[in-house]
Amino acid sequence: METTRSIAHMDLDSFFVSVERLFDSRLDGKPILIGGSSDRGVVASCSYEARRFGVHSAMPMRVARQLCPEAIIVRGDFEKYSQKSHEVTDIVRESVPLFEKSSIDEFYMDLTGMDRFFGCFKLAHELRQRIIKETGLPISLGLSENKTVSKVATGEAKPNNERQIPFGQEKPFLAPLSVRKIPMIGEKTSQTLYNMGVKKVQTLQQMPAELLKATFGKNGNMIWEKANGIDRNPVIPYSEAKSISSENTFEQDTIDVKMLEATLTAMCEQLASKLRQKGQLTACVTVKIRYSDFETHTMQQRIPYTSADHTLLPIVKELFRKLYSRRLLIRLIGVRFSTLVYGNYQINLFEDSQEQINLYQALDRLNVKYGDKTVCRAVAMSVGRRRFNPFNGMET
Repeated sequence: METTRSIAHMDLDSFFVSVERLFDSRLDGKPILIGGSSDRGVVASCSYEARRFGVHSAMPMRVARQLCPEAIIVRGDFEKYSQKSHEVTDIVRESVPLFEKSSIDEFYMDLTGMDRFFGCFKLAHELRQRIIKETGLPISLGLSENKTVSKVATGEAKPNNERQIPFGQEKPFLAPLSVRKIPMIGEKTSQTLYNMGVKKVQTLQQMPAELLKATFGKNGNMIWEKANGIDRNPVIPYSEAKSISSENTFEQDTIDVKMLEATLTAMCEQLASKLRQKGQLTACVTVKIRYSDFETHTMQQRIPYTSADHTLLPIVKELFRKLYSRRLLIRLIGVRFSTLVYGNYQINLFEDSQEQINLYQALDRLNVKYGDKTVCRAVAMSVGRRRFNPFNGMET
């Protein structure tokens, strides 16, 4: 007989705003916008008080200020947010045997079998209380037999609360909710469903899976399953060791610093682009040098979570300059990004204008469509195109 799973989902409430309030209690209860203060900036996050005015993340700051003129704008500090995210991760790691960090502020935990010793909801509840007590951050919890229903349950429990959906109650729980509440149903998909007269999950549950497949292709089947509370996806164990990297062994050992820095630029651009394509962020950068006598040196630096090459490049170059001390011929150089998490924070929303965000997205689309280095920094043009191996996360 198959064991019923117990999957907990936890999500830190208005994470950036909550962290700012820890450092400045005057922000409590006020409408807060996190992001660039100029009209051309973008809202990275906003408080529940600001959301009541129709403000949401990724909205142009100009529009948000029109909707909520009394909002307090905070520029944001990704270093602080990264640090608090690491603190929560450490508590989760100490408390449960198997967890997935699906973004900077979101976790899944597989508690299957724990009910025999402790009670899954009791364990999840006590972990949530510990996080609140030790970090001062509000966090919401959902518990069910799969990831989709638990994530929706967390959303329904917010802010700063918890909800359990007993086994067998998944369909009735989801039925009255808007189709937008189902993970993976975004604006485009929901608009198509609205045009079909589908607004509530209950209608989706009653539709034949074949009809959804005909409309949305292979995603149609997934939408139908999620609407019916079916999700077999496992919790993927989180490891800070997971990384992507790129190495280059030169045909001839070299001390040409300009060529070495051009190579590092090309590697950094392509790895950062890979992160953005996968919707990932890195919090650790490592540079590696192997000299002609085969002596190998590495240096790493912890950084605030990012996937922007204009943030990563100066760090890579600085690590290289610190490492390259022997003035010997270099045989190999490499770059690695590790401590990866998934997150929709793609670039530096606190500094970048909408135009710069659009530029990054356009560059990524061109490089995906036509191949790496279709568009890149001029200095990297001199370096040959590199091939990415998806099986080991390495470039060759």
